[in-house]
Amino acid sequence: MMYHLGEEKKDMTPLFQTILDHVPPPFAKPSEPFHMLVSNLDWSDYVGRIAVGKILGGTVNVGDSVFVVRHADGKRVRGKITKVFEFTGLGTRETGSAVAGNIVGLSGFEDIDIGDTLTADEAGHALPFTQIDPPTLEMQFCVNDGPLVGTEGKLVTSRQLRDRLFRELKTNVSIHVDDSDKAGVFNVKARGAMQIAVLVETMRREGFELLVSRPTVIEKHENGQRLEPYETVWIEVPDECVGSIMQNLANRKGLLTNMEKLPHSTMIEASITTRGLIGLEIDVINATSGRGITSHLFKEYGPYAGEVLTRMTGTLIATEAGETTSYALVMCQERGKLFVGPGEQVYEGMIVGENPRNEDISINAVREKKLTNFRSQGEGVAAGLTPPTKLSLERAIEYIAADEFVEVTPKNLRLRKRILSATERRKYERSGKI
Repeated sequence: MMYHLGEEKKDMTPLFQTILDHVPPPFAKPSEPFHMLVSNLDWSDYVGRIAVGKILGGTVNVGDSVFVVRHADGKRVRGKITKVFEFTGLGTRETGSAVAGNIVGLSGFEDIDIGDTLTADEAGHALPFTQIDPPTLEMQFCVNDGPLVGTEGKLVTSRQLRDRLFRELKTNVSIHVDDSDKAGVFNVKARGAMQIAVLVETMRREGFELLVSRPTVIEKHENGQRLEPYETVWIEVPDECVGSIMQNLANRKGLLTNMEKLPHSTMIEASITTRGLIGLEIDVINATSGRGITSHLFKEYGPYAGEVLTRMTGTLIATEAGETTSYALVMCQERGKLFVGPGEQVYEGMIVGENPRNEDISINAVREKKLTNFRSQGEGVAAGLTPPTKLSLERAIEYIAADEFVEVTPKNLRLRKRILSATERRKYERSGKI
């Protein structure tokens, strides 16, 4: 780095000195009693919950008695500091004390949450806290009951799944987990599909196998009116793509609130239901060839907007279990777009492709060519098989319908029907339960 063009470049000293000269120091009052707002949580199997935040006043030492001012109800609970952790680089280290202005982790509390205030003065006031947006989506995490269960993952039981989800609650306060009335099924509430996808991706890397349902919005009923969450969405797209994005928003019951012309793009601001937002990011990426930028923020609960269709296509469902063959897939791809390639394991009820029409079609993806004594002219020539479409985890969660699951394993992502047997599915469809 250098102060002026043309100077000799030796090290990073000019940059660091400029930061010290122009960036104000952290707001802190060392002479006042200890005061800290809990802004994040961590977890250790040895010391339990760790409250993370910046010390705004005073000094804290191991063994000090402090008071926890609950953000939820204002109660004051006495606690004792057992460990003090300082952040150094990408890691942490233990220390005996910390002073105002430092960001530290403090342990010694059985129950503490983001937004609580730690103070050395029993009469100390609670620090202001910005409320976390409430969960707006709910999904089901289920034990994998498919034919291939246990072949790719090592953590497959309901007890292991439940323990992992409730362990997540100790550090992630923006999600909620509840036991359902069905064994091996847990309701997970979160802010968005991406947040769920991050949790599922973390779990699959840890060796879990599980089933994930399509997200549903969390509705409210006030004064006899049905309410659902609305969000404000901002989409920055190239000028030539504005028409297709506007049409997509209209199909999803989105209401345009502002449009601004930027030097090389257009900024669209709209109000849309959380239901309509599911899958929108993928559509923007496809419509703009990856040049669109999307962000959204929770707005309010508003009147129910009616039915929103986010998927207009059907599926191709496997009827037989086994290993897929090129011979069978060449005929199957005439029905639609395939999600599997040759040599993959499938089972009855598994979704192996997409049907352009809004109906499900049963296909046999494991059929083998009968062997004869005759050789045909095209024998041994590679068949014209189109490469399969592989969905990412987030795209798969947004793609599935209400009667479908995403089967997540450490090695594969599979789409399947909730009820695998075709006979049982027809019975439930006739009874109107699905």
